[in-house]
Amino acid sequence: MDDQTLKGKKVAILVGDGVEQVELTEPRKALEAAGAQTQIVSTAEGRVKGWDHTDWGHTFRVEVRLEESDPQNYDALLLPGGVMNADAIRIHAKARQFARHFFETGKPVAAICHAPWLLIDAGVVRGRRLTSYETLKTDLVNAGADWVDEEVVVDQGLVTSRRPDDIPAFNRKMIEEFAQGAHAGRQAASTVTADTPS
Repeated sequence: MDDQTLKGKKVAILVGDGVEQVELTEPRKALEAAGAQTQIVSTAEGRVKGWDHTDWGHTFRVEVRLEESDPQNYDALLLPGGVMNADAIRIHAKARQFARHFFETGKPVAAICHAPWLLIDAGVVRGRRLTSYETLKTDLVNAGADWVDEEVVVDQGLVTSRRPDDIPAFNRKMIEEFAQGAHAGRQAASTVTADTPS
């Protein structure tokens, strides 16, 4: 993935503490190898803590604080998983608004494992075909999504996968979709129209 397919593209990686480390590091490496510029956007200050399967892993520098971020500055969004990360970040109104921007403007989004929790709270999964870690199935179905158990699913610019084992397929489809960029007809009206600050 070193063909510079994504040269000139800027990708936000939205995470909080407890992000599943490999779901951050491996997709980020793939994006940068394809020429993209990536930035970690986070609710954490200074550094964000990774989770390495069963224990704390490395820390990563936060390049943009969520409260100071502007989603219009980015061409695409990567949402790594991790139970703690996904469950904590979805309570932030700014995180929900940030994610919703990409759906409202038709920009591509890649979400793996527990990351679709944020998309539920952002009100953007209704009518979408996607996958996730299996424990999110009921939540996603209840939110109106068409949940399937597949390695990687692409639906109008939204790329989803289930778990770290799916990362190679996830990375390939993510790069394809991010290279295509925003397209007319990809916009998805969110079911949530306003958020109050959290």
